[in-house]
Amino acid sequence: MPHAGLMDERSMEPEEGLLLRCKLHIRGGRRRLRQGKIAAGIVTIYDAMTAALEWYIISPERKKRLKIRDGEDLNNDRTLYEILVRSKIVDGSFDYNAFDRVVERALHEEMPCYDFTSVLKSIEDFMTQLGIMPFDENKLPTEDPSTF
Repeated sequence: MPHAGLMDERSMEPEEGLLLRCKLHIRGGRRRLRQGKIAAGIVTIYDAMTAALEWYIISPERKKRLKIRDGEDLNNDRTLYEILVRSKIVDGSFDYNAFDRVVERALHEEMPCYDFTSVLKSIEDFMTQLGIMPFDENKLPTEDPSTF
C-alpha cells in the first residue's frame, strides 16, 4: 500500500490520518497507472476513495451537513456516496456503479489494455468536490518509486 512506511497512523488524529492516506493513495495510484500497472492502480485509487469517504464522515462539522436516513449503513461505501449526492456535497456525476465494476474486474485480472483516463478524471473530479484535491504532492512524505 502506498501509505506503508510513510505515515504513523497511531500518532495522528483519525481525520488527519485518513486524509493523508487518501492523498498517498491518489499519488501511488496515479504512479501505478502511469507505469502500466493498471489493475493495481485502479485498486489503489479505490482505496483512496474509501479513505476519502471515511474522512468526510468522521468530521462532526461535515457530518452535520449530511442527510442521513435512519438505518443507513455508514460503513458501506456505496451508501456513503449516495448520502453525499443526496446532501448535495457532490454533484452525482461520478458513476459509482461503473467504478465499482471496474474495481471488481481489477481485483480479478490484469488490465494492460484498459484506458484508465476517464476513470482517473472522474475520481479526481470527485476528490475535488470533496475538497481533497488539488493538493501539493511535494508536501507529502517522499515515496520510493521502486516500490510496487
